[in-house]
Amino acid sequence: MSFQQAPQSRVFVELVPWADRGRENNVVSGGESLPGLRRPLSSAQTQTATREVHVSGTADVSASPDRAQVAVLVSSTKEAAAEAKKSVCRRLDYITQSLRQQGLQAENVTVTKDFRRVENAYHMEAEVCITFTEFGKMQNICNFLIEKLDSSVVISQPQFYHTPGSVENLRRKACLVAVENAWRKAQEVCNLVGQTLGKPLLIKEEETKEWEGQIDDLQSSRLSSSLTVQQKIKSATIHAASKVFITFEQLFWSSGFNIPTNNYPR
Repeated sequence: MSFQQAPQSRVFVELVPWADRGRENNVVSGGESLPGLRRPLSSAQTQTATREVHVSGTADVSASPDRAQVAVLVSSTKEAAAEAKKSVCRRLDYITQSLRQQGLQAENVTVTKDFRRVENAYHMEAEVCITFTEFGKMQNICNFLIEKLDSSVVISQPQFYHTPGSVENLRRKACLVAVENAWRKAQEVCNLVGQTLGKPLLIKEEETKEWEGQIDDLQSSRLSSSLTVQQKIKSATIHAASKVFITFEQLFWSSGFNIPTNNYPR
């Protein structure tokens, strides 16, 4: 009669008696070492021996971009230098005034000017870089400027990004959520076997990962100019994953634990 090999099972919790750690062999009276045998603990040793619970926890968190930048380009080419400057400055004043009326702070608006001669004419360009924290307001302002100004004013597509502080907060959040998940796992296991979870003895972050956007967005990102605003936000969303390993002290260890077996197949 042939026996089928039992499927392998994955152990995610390990209960380790500290007093027996590293004692793989027991010495008998003749001085021989018998591998695989452990001397049973006495009742006093059982009460004082430190038991441990080893668990791992994972977490995957994400954060949408918290900033967007739009560039507004104003240009004019005239035979007279004064006319080129006047044409650009008139529209530039209208843009900056509209931004102030919409409640944008001066530190979020940067203006650069370039004036040069092109053949027998003068060319002037002004670029207004605007940083937005409210994406709805960004869309309203861009739509307003497109409606009010002529085709000589070019408004770029919004570029979404994360501030350094938001990325660091995301990394920290991933680690904390992974630790919390590991603690909940250890708590539930101890409750199941009738034990009390003690303080953590070791917390180690074993693995971290970060990526931007979704895998299914890679193909569409090649045509970024055709993406909608929501698709651009989704593509710029950052994901962070963390895996931690924690060793907890286990309190009130008894000689055995009672696990109900009525619901398990025999």
